[in-house]
Amino acid sequence: MSEFIPVDFKSGARKLRAEFEKRFQESGIYDFADPEKSDRELVRTGRLTDAQLAAIYSEAYGVEQLIEEEILLPDLPENSPVEFFNSHCCLPLEWNDDNVVMMVCDPYYLDTISFLAGKSWKCHIDPRFVRRPFLERLLSKLQNMEQEDDSPEQEDENTLRTMAGEARIVRLVNDIFTQAIELGASDIHIEPGQEQVSVRCRVDGVLTEIITAPLSQFPAIASRIKLLGGLNIAESRLPQDGRTNVRLGLMELDMRISTIPILTGESIVLRLLNQEAVNFDLRTLGMSEELLKDFRRLIAIPHGIILVVGPTGSGKTTTLYSVISQLNDSKKKIITVEDPVEYQTPGLCQMQVNHKIGVTFATGLRSIVRQDPDVILVGEIRDRETADIAINAALTGHLVLSTLHTNDAVGAVTRLLDMGVENFLVSSALFGVLSQRLVRKICTECHGSGKIDGNKCRRCNGSGYKGRSGIFELLLLNDEFRNAINRSADSSELEAIAVRNGMTTLREDGAAKVKAGITTQEELDRSAAEL
Repeated sequence: MSEFIPVDFKSGARKLRAEFEKRFQESGIYDFADPEKSDRELVRTGRLTDAQLAAIYSEAYGVEQLIEEEILLPDLPENSPVEFFNSHCCLPLEWNDDNVVMMVCDPYYLDTISFLAGKSWKCHIDPRFVRRPFLERLLSKLQNMEQEDDSPEQEDENTLRTMAGEARIVRLVNDIFTQAIELGASDIHIEPGQEQVSVRCRVDGVLTEIITAPLSQFPAIASRIKLLGGLNIAESRLPQDGRTNVRLGLMELDMRISTIPILTGESIVLRLLNQEAVNFDLRTLGMSEELLKDFRRLIAIPHGIILVVGPTGSGKTTTLYSVISQLNDSKKKIITVEDPVEYQTPGLCQMQVNHKIGVTFATGLRSIVRQDPDVILVGEIRDRETADIAINAALTGHLVLSTLHTNDAVGAVTRLLDMGVENFLVSSALFGVLSQRLVRKICTECHGSGKIDGNKCRRCNGSGYKGRSGIFELLLLNDEFRNAINRSADSSELEAIAVRNGMTTLREDGAAKVKAGITTQEELDRSAAEL
């Protein structure tokens, strides 16, 4: 139990006012007649984060700010005034007969809490600051921990809308988005389990749990997200897809939303598309200088097919958009057909696949070639029909960029042949294949340890990795390789020819990045386990 230290409320309030006057008075955005509301507005508009606001409170009042990762939901005594804790946004952390260490998220109820504690509980209050969203999550858990876990009855649409509009649900969902952005996440996964709701973020390709919530809150959380995405909030039995823009402070976030029914409710996945944070530049992908020079020469050809291959999540779309970004100028007509269009880019004509009305990659591509394009981007070659149209376009003077799901560069050739494309067409139309994976980079702050001065590294969230780099192999077709395709050489012979002609394999490129201290052998093995 910590020693009780009285808080000087008046002095703290003066220091807090002086701090906000220094920061915000000249801009005219702060209303000193309603500081509590103004503080929340600073967070809502992105001028301060919840963590920064808590730090300002802590400095002004001389009150410790707690490390949230070390806090567990306290086991409160029976007959604790839970409603009081909710209404004053406070929660005891430690207590004895004389003193209560109380978590609070702002200083505006401190004197009231202290007065009531002295009068009703006959004890002193020793406050500690935490972020508002963190404290609200603890209070929500406390309020729901004794509720039965039985699945709730089907709510009608009006009830769901009311639940989705509750302030605590709005703040919780916004906090999920904010944490995901701070971590640099690409996806958010919200999944109801048997006992609670798990919220995980995919950061640098790896899922990490950031929040758990009571199972009873899932209908409200799901409804809030569905409302944002324009989905049917009363429908939970069928898959749904949507897209929305959400403004968080000064940042506008583009999100794709997907829901599917599962045994415990619905799985909700949000793909975060922050165009401001994406830099489509070939120089930033992680290619070696030699490979980058070869790849730039490859994409400068006026016709033919260039493929980027790898499994889902290997960065193929980013590479293709980096290519398009380099080729995009007023002298070229560039048309894309994608499923879906992830990044809306000025200067491009972008078509989205819509299977409901018969717009597939094949039908879209067939229409595109009549639009007099110079460059065509096809999101993926999935079947013989799409492959035939793409090859025909390449042979008639168009540069065609696309992707395939194969393990390596040579696998793209055998995949096209397996689709039924004639050997001579593959050898004539295909000019190059870039195969890639993504590996996490060693954090430059903690140098891979996950800690700084014994504390968890905030830059990498304790993982030891921050950001990702590509590992690549580039297959450039020459006469020897084309002849081997025409005589139906097997994949092992094709691989040997490619290596003999200078192709660096994925494993070799990855090993070079391990040697250079960019990533680790463990991460390389994880990312390229099948090679």
